[in-house]
Amino acid sequence: MQSRELKTLWLTQIGAPKNYCFEKKLHLVRKIEHADFDGELYLQACGPNRLQKLLILFPKKQTKPLPAVAVPFYHPDGMVGFELETGKQLERFSGKTIALDLVKRGFVTATADAYPFHFDADSCDLDNFHCPFSRYAQFQSWADAGKQIITSFPEWTGIGKLVADTKLLLDVLSEDERVDASRIGIAGHSLGGKMAFYTGCLDSRVKAILASDFGMEWNSTNWSEVWYWGDKLARMKQLGIDHSHLLTASGGTPFMLIAGEADNEASIDLMHKAEGYEDLLKLICINHATGHNPPRYALELGYQFLEKWL
Repeated sequence: MQSRELKTLWLTQIGAPKNYCFEKKLHLVRKIEHADFDGELYLQACGPNRLQKLLILFPKKQTKPLPAVAVPFYHPDGMVGFELETGKQLERFSGKTIALDLVKRGFVTATADAYPFHFDADSCDLDNFHCPFSRYAQFQSWADAGKQIITSFPEWTGIGKLVADTKLLLDVLSEDERVDASRIGIAGHSLGGKMAFYTGCLDSRVKAILASDFGMEWNSTNWSEVWYWGDKLARMKQLGIDHSHLLTASGGTPFMLIAGEADNEASIDLMHKAEGYEDLLKLICINHATGHNPPRYALELGYQFLEKWL
């Protein structure tokens, strides 16, 4: 199949929700002064009566439109390494602060909450919004959130919801006059890697993809969980569709995989089955093989890859 046909096939399998109408709007919560960036924290509409916390980082003393990278993850705090509410350092995210790293290298970056951590718009005081990092434990589980998605929208999937929310980051970046909309990339680790890979392959606004240890093979990670593919994964396997086909669907978008645990040499073999990558510099993998968390040198190579293509 050609890349356009494959993209249509993937979008069909991911599904699209019916009667999912909402006004796409942003509410500025506050600006964040930091030594390494100028930040803007928003509440962004992400579904009927639902809001996600969205953080946009701009390099200090920016004077012209710059390339940008969307950085999907569980929540923005992890991608900057500190609690947005209190400034407290989050040591467990040390070394994985992709949004912070990239803004320090001159990119505008945007990162937001994943869907189990979204807010009910009716319960939010927009003018006095507070969300301490510790409150995340009070939200519903991933399983509950995934079940709610497919119960409300049975034609959809959890991974479809993740892609839809990540596309909202691209909307904001592409419409901001401080961003060069022709140079937008996407990067993520683990869950964020899944979101980056899918959205980057399916949205032509993305010009380069960096994904770390997200699991290229169907059996390498928890793709069958309800908050990703659920029961619909069996259909993908029956059709003989794997992630090399999704990469082909991107039409040759530059892609770099950082492998470590969920991804390994088998992942590299799979990604090299993708078509449309005659330019070998557009399809790169580094396998540090040291576990799930990427070492610093691997991330630095990933950032250099984004700099090359953006």
